[in-house]
Amino acid sequence: MAEKNNTPQRGIRFIGVGNEYRQDDGVGVLIARQLGLRHLAGARVAETPRDAIRLINLWQGADIVFVFDAVYSGGPAGTVYRFDPIKELLPGNLFQFSTHALGIAEAVELSRVLYQLPAELILYGIEGKNFGQGHGLCRPCKRSALKVIRRVLVEIGY
Repeated sequence: MAEKNNTPQRGIRFIGVGNEYRQDDGVGVLIARQLGLRHLAGARVAETPRDAIRLINLWQGADIVFVFDAVYSGGPAGTVYRFDPIKELLPGNLFQFSTHALGIAEAVELSRVLYQLPAELILYGIEGKNFGQGHGLCRPCKRSALKVIRRVLVEIGY
C-alpha cells in the first residue's frame, strides 16, 4: 500500500469566499473550513467576502492558492468550474455575484498588473441555486463541495 505524503512541498493557502448566511453563497467558506479541519502541514485557511484587496493580501507569500466561491451563471446547481487564471482568462459571467465593486476577477487582474500573483492560483466556482438569507446549502452544492475537497486533496498529493 502506498504511503500518503503528509508534508506538502510548498506553502498552500485555501481561501473560502462568500457569506455562509446567504445559503449557497457559503459553499466556498464550507470547502475552505473542511480542508482546514484536515490540518495539512504547511497549509493555511482564510475566509473573506468578495473583497479584491483582501484577496490579494491573503494570497501573498503562498506558493499555491486555491480559491473557492459560489457562482451564478444560470447553469445547473452544483456545477463545478475550475480555472487556472495564470494560464487562462476568467469568464466574465461567473465570478460577478458580488455586493462589492471589486471581486475575484478584478483581484486576479490587479495582482497580474502588480506582479503579485502566486506561482499557482486555482479557482473553483460552484454553481449556486439559493442566495437568499438563511444558513445551509442546497443538496447539489453540498455534493459538489465534497467532490471539490476530494479533487483538491488529489491535486496537492494527499
